[in-house]
Amino acid sequence: MKVEQLSIFLENKPGGLEQVTRILKDAEINIRTLSLADTTDFGILRMIVNDVDAAALVLKTQGLRVSRTTVVAVEVPDRPGGLHGILEVLSGNGINVEYLYAFVEKSGQNAVIIFRFDDPDTAIEVLQKNGLTVLPGAKLYAL
Repeated sequence: MKVEQLSIFLENKPGGLEQVTRILKDAEINIRTLSLADTTDFGILRMIVNDVDAAALVLKTQGLRVSRTTVVAVEVPDRPGGLHGILEVLSGNGINVEYLYAFVEKSGQNAVIIFRFDDPDTAIEVLQKNGLTVLPGAKLYAL
């Protein structure tokens, strides 16, 4: 039920993000979702792609710093309070969220929230015990 995410460290300068997307396009790798956080000097591009191994390899061969991180994908109704319900369960069980980002598969249906937890196994167990849908990586990679 875990998902592999790639984190790419980029200099905060024009063309850095374009370089990554060009490399992946040329390798026919599809980006499923992404998040970009920056500081003055560098950014961290976090993404889920359809082929993690190939993406990591092609990005590294182009000189980019790439790491893999385990994240958890949770399906949530795309409506007001959907995220709050998940956070309430997590908070009530003492589970810390390091960061998150989201995407919607089809407007008005379900959103998918990507969570980074300090303890993903416990988080998955708690989420499932509370009736929340944790998506396997294979489903996200194939969307």
